[in-house]
Amino acid sequence: MEMINSVGRRKSSVARVYVTKGSGNIVINGKDLKEYFPMPMVQASVTDPIRISQVEGQYDIKVNVVGGGFKGQAEAIRMGISRALVKINEDLKKGLKEKKYLTRDPREVERKKFGKPKARRSFQFSKR
Repeated sequence: MEMINSVGRRKSSVARVYVTKGSGNIVINGKDLKEYFPMPMVQASVTDPIRISQVEGQYDIKVNVVGGGFKGQAEAIRMGISRALVKINEDLKKGLKEKKYLTRDPREVERKKFGKPKARRSFQFSKR
């Protein structure tokens, strides 16, 4: 198997994922998964597609991710890994689609409007 690549996006994060045969190493921006995402909850979010597909320890994953915060980045990586696994084996699609890991979440941050402190929040109204 050669290198399979895919892209995952979430909020303003973009993750480029490269999957090769290997021993299960996950490297994100040159750092190990546990070093890049120290929180176990976020690590679990990234490794969910691998666990659901039951392919632990079979593939090495290299990720370049830019933009956004840690949650957006983790979910972008999750989507990229899911897409790559489906490219490798089409039979894995059912379980990943059930969990909605192949669906792009379109929600973005609404821009701030002029004359308001935030996107929709207004200053307190005073009648008198």
